Amino acid sequence: MPEIIADLARLPAPVAATRERILTAARTGDLGKLMAVMKDNGMPVFSLSDHRDPAAFWKANYPDSEGVEALAILISILEAPFVHVEKGTPQEVYVWPYFARMPLKALTPQQRVELFRIVTGADYKEMQDFGAYSFYRLGIGPDGTWHYFVSGD
Repeated sequence: MPEIIADLARLPAPVAATRERILTAARTGDLGKLMAVMKDNGMPVFSLSDHRDPAAFWKANYPDSEGVEALAILISILEAPFVHVEKGTPQEVYVWPYFARMPLKALTPQQRVELFRIVTGADYKEMQDFGAYSFYRLGIGPDGTWHYFVSGD
């Protein structure tokens, strides 16, 4: 099981910079600001389907908030502890939140509290039925490349 890391000082400078750019854009509440970060990066995977426009995708999935809910989720996820996985391989990545790489059954009571800061009880029940964390997760490579922000499995 990967080490759970909460100390942001342990992030390589490029990863920390990308994380901060994403958070800064998300905190504006403007999907366009996040889109600019995504385009500057090279479009990360944001859907496991064929969608090409993240803003349109999030507006369709979160119509009550005009897509802004995705920004709130993004902030919550990037404020959680993370894991560093696949070290030394081409797939090396820093993953938020750490739950994405842990068995749900292995979570301590304190970790479950952290999880419920991000997901609802209904989400958790679905994940238990599925057998793994399946809510949003985000990955940034050691060079600072934002690879994905996806939900599902």
